[in-house]
Amino acid sequence: MLTDGAPDREEACLGVAEAVAERIERRRVAPRAPWRWLAPWGPIDPRDDPKRGSRLILPSDGSSWPDIVVASGRVAAPYLARIKKASAGAVVAVFMGRSAGAFSPDLTVAPAGEGPAGALRTRTWPSRVNGLRLAAARGAPPLVAPELDGPRIGVLIDGPIGGEDAVRLVAGLRRLREQGAALSVRPPAGASEALLMALAGVAHYLWSGDRPDPYMSILGQSEAFVVTAQSTRILSDAVATGAPVMTFTPGGAPWAARRYLEALAAQGLTRPFAGTVERYAYAPPDSTREVAHAIHALVTTRAALRNDRIRRTPARTRETNGPTPR
Repeated sequence: MLTDGAPDREEACLGVAEAVAERIERRRVAPRAPWRWLAPWGPIDPRDDPKRGSRLILPSDGSSWPDIVVASGRVAAPYLARIKKASAGAVVAVFMGRSAGAFSPDLTVAPAGEGPAGALRTRTWPSRVNGLRLAAARGAPPLVAPELDGPRIGVLIDGPIGGEDAVRLVAGLRRLREQGAALSVRPPAGASEALLMALAGVAHYLWSGDRPDPYMSILGQSEAFVVTAQSTRILSDAVATGAPVMTFTPGGAPWAARRYLEALAAQGLTRPFAGTVERYAYAPPDSTREVAHAIHALVTTRAALRNDRIRRTPARTRETNGPTPR
């Protein structure tokens, strides 16, 4: 798998890789300017060129080219194209994102409907959340005491939040608590003391970073979620559970996350957070399985075509003027 190291893209690629491969190798690219600015249309950073001795995109020592490379992020697109060329087409190139530039991968995945014509358009980004992981999380020690009444609400904050945004969020969570909800809150790593203190006043469980990350436990043990619209990964993971997802959009939310949230809301997968528990149902998307099936079909088709070419190729013969040697 090939990314720029961004957690959202890495998790999406890893979800797909886990579904189709037994062995996974991560590669991260970090092109310098101006090659970073030129992506996805420009070439790779010359520093990473195999002709200059770099092994960034070459197989590990003693290994052959991988069967599949899953990449995401515009800066990874030129590297995926170079791998495809260097392997003489042996690698199945899968790209997840809006555009791979001039390169035409074997499969382009367009989450939330974005992407070029011919792309596999999935409802969400692929996710590592699945039934087995959720079942294991439900069997783990509960984050909130079982004797406490009220619906379990998971609160997932995945980016810096402060000022008026923090005041609005905490006020909404307080209204939830007053309505009887039991809140499990996961603030971002490195959250400010001011935010942690404010959340401590409303949370029944609050992760402060001094214990193992409760992320999967919150996903598995919650009946609904409040999610800040800052991370496509967390939004994807939350809707993969099939539970109601109420979204809070801070003023500084990234453009990509806002656009993705709009697509999720248009599909009826999320609703805005207004200080109350939304009750609604939807069929949880399984984009990971959808992409995995497409990859398997592609690999199977390529193998069948290759075998057919081998069968149609005439066998090599050698003529002699005399009897065949014994």
